[in-house]
Amino acid sequence: MSINNSISELKPIKELINYATYCFDKENLFFGHGHDNSLDEAICIISNILKTTPDRIDNYLDSTLSTEKFNRFLEILEKRIKENIPAAYITNEAWLQGYNFYIDKRAIIPRSFISEILIHGVYPWIQKPENIKNILDLCTGSACLAIISSFIFPDAQILASDISDDALQIAKKNIDKYALQNRISIKKSNIFEKINNEKYDLIICNPPYVNKISMTNLPKEYKHEPEIALYGGNDGMDIINIIIDQYNEYLNHNGILLLEIGNEYKNFTQRFPDLHPIWLTTATTTNSVMLLQKTL
Repeated sequence: MSINNSISELKPIKELINYATYCFDKENLFFGHGHDNSLDEAICIISNILKTTPDRIDNYLDSTLSTEKFNRFLEILEKRIKENIPAAYITNEAWLQGYNFYIDKRAIIPRSFISEILIHGVYPWIQKPENIKNILDLCTGSACLAIISSFIFPDAQILASDISDDALQIAKKNIDKYALQNRISIKKSNIFEKINNEKYDLIICNPPYVNKISMTNLPKEYKHEPEIALYGGNDGMDIINIIIDQYNEYLNHNGILLLEIGNEYKNFTQRFPDLHPIWLTTATTTNSVMLLQKTL
């Protein structure tokens, strides 16, 4: 479809949002990088152009864009439609649980189910957030979970680790953005390899867990993300196996692990038939995030 000739810059923003939604639906784009539908993605694109937040878009619906901003709108639509690039990579902005993060193709786009669990509270396993003093965020990527954790657990010091130098550069950018340098530190580590003998009250991890067959069938949008952040081996359990094998020695007494496995529940139960974690429910999942407690 011809984008440039299909809409006028004189149209109010509410019509531009409707137009973007129509284009996305017509092209059968895939949504799964912070939005699950075309309308929310269109709103986030416009709010990025306006340098406002999605929840304030109602204040601009009857306004029009400047020529410069309108051309940027068309540019984003064209890349999103013709190249199947996730909108977050085009705008360098991702939203998760109301928090804003810088993102580019060096790291996976923020979207972990763990974020919802943190926001709603890990009760009754964590009854007093102020009692959480040390947190380890494994496979931190953009540091989105580490940053959200810093606000949920205000007295905690947090270590955000990742094997990717590229991801850690983005993590640092987001940590600096929120001025959390005194509370969140970063370290390059292959899972627990460089964590030494530290003990933590809480370990959170959204690791690579996509299995080999699923990797070949991923929508085009996911092909733009680093494979190292997605691929978890033939059954998706390679990295999860390392975490399950070692996490206990890095937890304090009464410490817990929050571990995401996405859609790999069947593969998880086959690989770990004798492990019976506590499965935490989110708005859209029942067997995607597990809780494991410190065992003696």
